[in-house]
Amino acid sequence: MRPRARCLDRTGPAMIDFQFSRSDFPEGFLFSAATSAYQIEGHAFGGAGRTHWDSFAETPGKVDRGETGAIACDHFHRWKEDLDLIRDAGLDAYRFSTSWARVMPDGVNINPEGLDFYDRLVDGMLARGIRPMATLYHWELPEVLGNAGGWTIRDIPERFADFAAVIAERLGDRLHSVAPVNEPFCVSWLSHHEGYHAPGLTGLGPAAKSMHHVGLAHGLAVQALRAQGVGNVGAACNFEYALPATDSVEDRATATIYDGIYNRWFPGAMIRGEYPQDVLDGLAEHMPDNWQDDMKIISQPLDWFGVNYYTCQRIRATGAAWPGVGSVPGPLPKTDMGWEICPEGLAWLVTRLARDITGDLPLFITENGLANPDTPLRPDAERVAYLDAHLAVACDLIESGVPLTGYTFWSLLDNYEWTLGYAKRFGLVHVDFETQTRTPKASYHALARALAR
Repeated sequence: MRPRARCLDRTGPAMIDFQFSRSDFPEGFLFSAATSAYQIEGHAFGGAGRTHWDSFAETPGKVDRGETGAIACDHFHRWKEDLDLIRDAGLDAYRFSTSWARVMPDGVNINPEGLDFYDRLVDGMLARGIRPMATLYHWELPEVLGNAGGWTIRDIPERFADFAAVIAERLGDRLHSVAPVNEPFCVSWLSHHEGYHAPGLTGLGPAAKSMHHVGLAHGLAVQALRAQGVGNVGAACNFEYALPATDSVEDRATATIYDGIYNRWFPGAMIRGEYPQDVLDGLAEHMPDNWQDDMKIISQPLDWFGVNYYTCQRIRATGAAWPGVGSVPGPLPKTDMGWEICPEGLAWLVTRLARDITGDLPLFITENGLANPDTPLRPDAERVAYLDAHLAVACDLIESGVPLTGYTFWSLLDNYEWTLGYAKRFGLVHVDFETQTRTPKASYHALARALAR
């Protein structure tokens, strides 16, 4: 029996439960929780170098209250406690990321203390029966490389491949899976066209160049991982269900372009070795020279493909220069991020992805979760309801024949939410950022019960 898309309150406000259980899913289906290095580790420790997020956050007006990841959740010192939380929840795996600036502070030279930390972390997972799912890059570009041009120049993918080789040599024999880059859309378009994330650039020139170079970095890293004998290599892209704000020709056309930028550009390049023509028409004059020669590298064979999904977007045409994308609020209930809760978007996007791009390639939900204004004493029924609804979609997808093999909850811990600082809480575990006290939320306990049955 598949889970229903709501949560069950059995004994009143202090007790909430998921409708789903582990037994609703096929044998071997993996449940995991995710974090990222800069968001939880505390970047002021262990010889880590500065990242472009440090300099971006120090720029007035870029990050709420100017907060950085200097301390974050102090995971660098508290990792044993955090791995115990994963184990005690009954989760099968942990999707974590390695910080390029911790391992190679200037992007080139190795910091042994940084590698040693990830060595201990991976061994700690294995000792607790947790499968390590590594993401090599979750946005913390070493500041030295950022100052040299960052993702807008071709040299950075080459340096990233060197970083991938270092991680592969040290950790590769113990990793369950590896994805080179988390959410390449955010690394490139969001950060180089919209300017919302570090380095805060705007314009089609930096956007097009970074979109291509991030894909190239992915492909070169896959090659570097394979050369070191690392298996089970995939990708982790974010998706957003693009709906036209109205039924006008203009809004529908603009929603299609937004869908191409957000949902089709990177999967098409990584799997099929081609960019969507409707987006390429708008970016062609801004692309790096001889970009076509890189498509074979970008489309290295993969073992799985990851989907990060949170919400939908209602797109309107602004009439401005291409792509002319705007958005309007929608009618659905919203999370604390202001994002509409739209589980049907996950169904539509994954179905299309499998049908049109990935085929029989195993798929993995690599992020899904909700931000909520949680306190340690308030049961977070909203998070349970949100996750239950999306897990119901996952069950339906499997029943329809989609090769979905796992599901990852974002996030294990409340953490540093980038431009929003520490104000938004996605965690299954509450973190007091003053004392670093961890308090499992009602959703954490409900998840442990669901995974046990």
